[in-house]
Amino acid sequence: MPIYLILDNEIHDAETYERYKTVAKPMVEAAGGEYLTRDGKIEVLAGDWNPSRVVILKWPTREALDTFLSSEEYRPWKELRESVTTTRTLLLIEGFDQ
Repeated sequence: MPIYLILDNEIHDAETYERYKTVAKPMVEAAGGEYLTRDGKIEVLAGDWNPSRVVILKWPTREALDTFLSSEEYRPWKELRESVTTTRTLLLIEGFDQ
């Protein structure tokens, strides 16, 4: 069953974060993940959620995501991302098989 990871994060060091983005995308794709959106224009149509920056990723399974997040290859990049951003919201949503 696919899952979707949705995060709202605030970037504190744009230059360093650009380095992270350059490396993260191919790593995510090699691990089976797919970026659906990042850095796109946000328009709140209802409610009071006012996200800073939204990233949505699709993963084939929860296991694929967990394996990626805990991998030794990704660990230093995850630490770098966490040092230059603040995650305001992080959601994990189950999808469905079509």
